[in-house]
Amino acid sequence: MFICQHNIRKYNCKDCKGNGICKHNREKYRCKDCKGKGICKHNKIKYNCKDCKGNGICQHNKIKYNCKDCKGNNICQHNKEKYKCKDCKGNGICQHNKIKYKCKDCKGNGICQHNKIKYNCKICSICQHNKIKYNCKDCKKKYIDLIIIDGKLVEN
Repeated sequence: MFICQHNIRKYNCKDCKGNGICKHNREKYRCKDCKGKGICKHNKIKYNCKDCKGNGICQHNKIKYNCKDCKGNNICQHNKEKYKCKDCKGNGICQHNKIKYKCKDCKGNGICQHNKIKYNCKICSICQHNKIKYNCKDCKKKYIDLIIIDGKLVEN
């Protein structure tokens, strides 16, 4: 296993164009466009696919590390997601003891220019078709993509 100048395994380094990176600049194994080996017939990551009963799914049909019943790795002693737990001072909690993403004082990514939560702002959530973005069929995919980017969620 070789480590590149970017301190990443060379095989998976995008900057070094490692052999594990596809033409879409993603890991070959998990690239949906390339039909990587880590993608199932439902076009999801096999490990987390509920339909395929992937290894990342628990007996409660939830992602193992997020399952409160199984006490997954992302669940703290207060039975909350570690990241969002105020009692544990999770990384998703700001100095104002709020979720960073939604904190107006910190100007979190979930706050719009009108100082409201983006998806609740009547100005920001109206699309070019004069409909609410998340209800507009034409804008729906674009709106969901924006939420994922702003919310820094990992694509499944």
